[in-house]
Parts: sequence; C-alpha cells; structure tokens
Amino acid sequence: MQVLKKLFFFLEPTPYLPEITDAEQVKSDYRYWRIRTFYSIYLGYALFYFTRKSFTFAMPSMITELGMSKAELGFLGTVLYLSYGMSKFGSGILSDKANPRYMMGIGLILTGLCNLFFGMSSSLFFFALFWGLNGVFQGWGWPPCTKLLMHWSSRSERGRWWSIHSTSHNLGGALIPLIAAFAATHWGWRAALWAPAAICIVAGFWLMRQLRDVPQTLGLPCIEKFRGEPQPVIAEDPKEAAAHLPVRELLLKHVLNNPYVWILSLSYFFVYIVRTAVNDWGVLYLVQAKGYSNIAAAGAVSWFEVGGFLGTLGIGWASDAIFRGRRVPVMLLCALGLLVICGAYWQYPGQALWIDSLWMATVGFLIFGPQLLVGLAAAEYVDKKAACTANGFAGFCAYIGAASTGYPLGKIIDVWGWEGFFITLLVCTGAIFVFLLPLARSHRKVALYEAPAAVS
Repeated sequence: MQVLKKLFFFLEPTPYLPEITDAEQVKSDYRYWRIRTFYSIYLGYALFYFTRKSFTFAMPSMITELGMSKAELGFLGTVLYLSYGMSKFGSGILSDKANPRYMMGIGLILTGLCNLFFGMSSSLFFFALFWGLNGVFQGWGWPPCTKLLMHWSSRSERGRWWSIHSTSHNLGGALIPLIAAFAATHWGWRAALWAPAAICIVAGFWLMRQLRDVPQTLGLPCIEKFRGEPQPVIAEDPKEAAAHLPVRELLLKHVLNNPYVWILSLSYFFVYIVRTAVNDWGVLYLVQAKGYSNIAAAGAVSWFEVGGFLGTLGIGWASDAIFRGRRVPVMLLCALGLLVICGAYWQYPGQALWIDSLWMATVGFLIFGPQLLVGLAAAEYVDKKAACTANGFAGFCAYIGAASTGYPLGKIIDVWGWEGFFITLLVCTGAIFVFLLPLARSHRKVALYEAPAAVS
C-alpha cells in the first residue's frame, strides 16, 4: 500500500482548512465554487466521451480500408469495456481517497494520448493494447464527478444536480459523431481518433486549473451544514479526513454485503447492454441494413444522445417530483416502454431517416433514465464517503454488460444478422424489468443523519 501511495502521490487529497466563520463569505464562496465545479465537471466528462466513442465512428472506414471483420471490431469494443469496467471499480475506491481535481484532469490527458497512439497503429495487437489502456484511464472520469457531486450538493437537491450532470455524456455523445465522422470522411479514419485526442489533452490541463477538492479544503463547512440539512452522525474530523474509510470497510460493509447494491448492479449490467449495443452498432446497422451514408447514419445516431439528454432530465425530475425519490417504479416504466419501441421498430422494414432518428431518440430517452437512476441509487444506499466505491462497483457490472456488446454481440450479428441484434435487445430489456421488480416498493431509508442548524 505504501508503494502505491508513493506512486500516486499526485492524487493525495488536499488538507482541510480552518472553517470560515463569516457567514456572508461562506455563502459567496459556496455560490462561486459550486457553479465553477459543476460546469467544469460537466464539460470535462462530456469530453471523456470524445475519446471513448471516437473509434465507433471510424469502424465503417476501418472495415473498408483494413478489411477488419465485425468480430474483430467487436473484440476491440470488448477490450475497452472490460478494462474500463475494472478501472471504474478500482478508480471508485481510489477516488474516495484521492484528489478529484488531478485524477480527472490527468485521466483526460492520458485518454487523449491513447487515442493518438491508437490512430498511429495498424495491427490488431496494438489496437487492442492502446484501446485497453484507454479504457483504464477512461475509468478516471466518472468517480471524481461522483465525489464532487456528493460533497458539493445535498440530498434534497442532489437528484437535480445529478440528472443535469448526467446529460454531459449526451452532449459529448451528440458532438462526437459529427466531429469523428467528419474527420474520417475528409482525412481518413485515423483523423477520427486524432481530432478528439487533441481537444481532450488541452482540456485536461484546463480541468486541473478549474477544479478543487471537497468544500472543507477551502475552509467551507460540509454541504449539509451549509444548507441546514441532516449531517452524518460521525463527524468529519479535519485531522482524520484524508484517511476516510478503510478499503475493507468500503468494500465489505458498504458494497459487497449490501443486497440493494447487488440488485441494482445486476440490473445495470443489462441497462448497459441495451445502451451500448444501440450506441456502438447503430451507425453500422444504418449503413449496412438501411443503406445510409456514414454522415447520415452518424446524424441519426446523434438523436440517440438528444433523446438521452431529455430522458435524463425528465426521468430524473419525475423520480423526485412525482415518485418522491422512489427510483425503481420509474425504471420499470422505462423498461416496458423499451420493450414496445424496440419490438415495433424491429418489424419496420422501410427506409425513412426521420423514423430511424425518432427511434434512436426514443430509445435514448428510455434507456438513459435508468442509467441515471441506478447509479444515483447505488451512491445513495451507502455512506457518502463510500459513494464512489458503490457507484464504481455498479459501474463495473455495467461495463461487463457493455463488454458483452463487443465480440459476443459482433459474433451474434455475423451468424444471425441484425435479427439477432434486436432479439438481444428485447431479451436484455426484459431482464432489466425482472431484476428491478423486487425493489418496486423499496425506498432508501436514511439512518445515519441528524438535523443540524443552518448556516445563517
């Protein structure tokens, strides 16, 4: 552990400062840093999608120029998702103990470098090597966001903050098809990797300049005290804050022995199969099965992210305002909607770009809501100091599912065609419903908090 600590010395958390006593300064500082932190992680995480999805839009050109099969392309997708899933779990544990400022910024720079090297390669071995490393550093993106959202927003407002922030990958996902497809069309598939990489390397340095650690490192009270909401009974001693919870307690008490986290994580597995299958194979489906150009297909897939943007905001709001914090009923309704829309589209044989775009948008709306709510619920079912670990474990299960849409799904498409693709979507959507159904009446009970006085 000491060796690892020395190796990652640059991720050491910032020491707490003495708490500011001037109430007006506290309000002013909180207002400034909350806005700055939020828009920085919003844009930063959107850019992580630039270097995660760039390969997807180079796939048609790589088939044409390099003669790669769908199974080989799917293998690279599997490599990314497996490495990303494992990294997301490990990085979740690390992030609970690390400085999110440097972890997120350095991670974005390193993913950019991996994209550059991928674009310089020509063999399957080096493609797999650099895409696997990309997955490792992609895992440095979300855990710091989780930590900052949990510490800079309180429980009563976190649903809104979390849902708005979760649209960041819709922004990134909507822009990257246009950037990568344009670059691939005009300068070749390698440019589809290099253009996003250059943007992300520059943005990584900007993130390190913009972000800070938790509020106490700036001399501010914890968010619950500031907003006059229940605080953890276990006080956060500034002298011991950097120690946080032991790794054993993070894993055993808060995650591995928590049945709710397990059920949510298993449902996440199937959510990510549906989401990733449509996102990663959508362009190729529209090009090969529907006969669209790369640009037209990429434009249609962009609507998947637009729908996801609206779904994340709308479904996140509904879970708070209509269902009063009960996330599972909303997710069950989304699963039923997906079954209907995917079954109906499967039977539609025609070629109409507006219908294909509408399907993409509707699927995005219905799948990004559960993606938001499962991750949020996993973080809320544990102590705030273990939120990154619980979210990381759920993310690990999710990306095992995403990995299944690489080589396994590519092989299914090779053998059974696009009919096998749609059958997979329907089976996995049904599994989401089945796994979440036992939690339909559950509701997160807060037991580790007590009411404080508000900062006046």
